[in-house]
This record gives sequence, structure tokens and C-alpha cells, in this order.
Amino acid sequence: MPPRLAPLLEQFDFARRRLTNRLAGPLMDSGSGTDVGVEPMTDDEYFWEPVPGCWSVRRRSSGPGPGATLLTGTGDWGRDAAPAPHPEPPPFTTIAWRLSHLSELLAMRADHTNGSHAMTREEYPVAADAATAVAALDAGAEAWRSALLAADDRALDTVGHSTYPYGSDPENPFIDIVWWVNQELLHHGAEIALLRDLYRARHR
Repeated sequence: MPPRLAPLLEQFDFARRRLTNRLAGPLMDSGSGTDVGVEPMTDDEYFWEPVPGCWSVRRRSSGPGPGATLLTGTGDWGRDAAPAPHPEPPPFTTIAWRLSHLSELLAMRADHTNGSHAMTREEYPVAADAATAVAALDAGAEAWRSALLAADDRALDTVGHSTYPYGSDPENPFIDIVWWVNQELLHHGAEIALLRDLYRARHR
């Protein structure tokens, strides 16, 4: 492994483990290095809309939610979306939306790095329940990790090593994309954790 990739992979593994444990339990890091119990996320929590007008994942037969113009993905469910320019201010999104977004970007970036280089958003399945969504996150993270382990120093410096078409990947060195994916996992993971806390407090 290239030495400069090692800390980024370590950070990715740490963020992935914390988020997965936060969602599925039975234990999670309290933030101080000690483990505390946590219940697996329920479907009600997965779909919880804490404010009006949330973007989420929905039955395709129901159509897109407020401010969205389409449901992206394949299958009976889709994720609220709209073509650029996106709504301003950005809509508040549910755990379901955020998990779908994270899982998709991990799986698709893996495919466009050392896979078929052909996967599209329209082909990516959208999870209709919490357990499936957590499994999809884990599968996407494992696929991306495999892509990282296959990268050597030359790949890290190669512009367009990832051909993911929904970001700046074709214009940037792969090492920049590795960093970007880490911050996506870190900041969306923090958002999801906060939503879990708010949901729990609301139902006390």
C-alpha cells in the first residue's frame, strides 16, 4: 500500500465502523472511547421526516416529494432528486435519503474505479427498509475499500482513475477523490447520528 494512502484508509475504516455500529448496534462508541448499547434503526426512524418538505425515498407509484422532480434509482422505490440547478436552500433530507446517497456514491465510485465503469444512478436499487439500507451501505463501503486496496502510487496520481460521472472524478487525481469520499462518509455519518439522537429524544 502506498504510505500516503494508509492514513486515508484508516480514516475511512474508522468512519465506516462508527456509522455502521451507530445504525445496527448492539454497541456503538459513545464518543469517549467507551461502548454503549444502541438499538438497530427501525423503519419508522429510517423514514422519519422531522420537518415539513423533507426529501426522502418513496414508492415510485407515489411520485417525488415536495420540490423534487424525479425519483432516481431502480425498483419500486426511488430517491427524491432534481436536475441542476438544485433547490436553494437545499431541502432537509431523511436518514433514508442520506443512506441511499452514501451507499450509491460508494458503490458507483467503486464500479467506476475498478469495475465495469458503466453503472448509472438509474440502475442503482433504492432500499425500501432500514435493514436493507444498512446492508447496502456495508456492501458499497466494502466495494470502495477493495478499489482503494487495488490502487498503487501511480493510480493515486492519475487524473480520471475514477470515471464516476456525477462528480469531479474525471478531472482530479485519484488521491483527491479518496479524500473527498472520506469527508462524504464523515459528514453524512455525523448527520445521520444526530438524526438518530433527535428521533430517540422525540420518542422518550
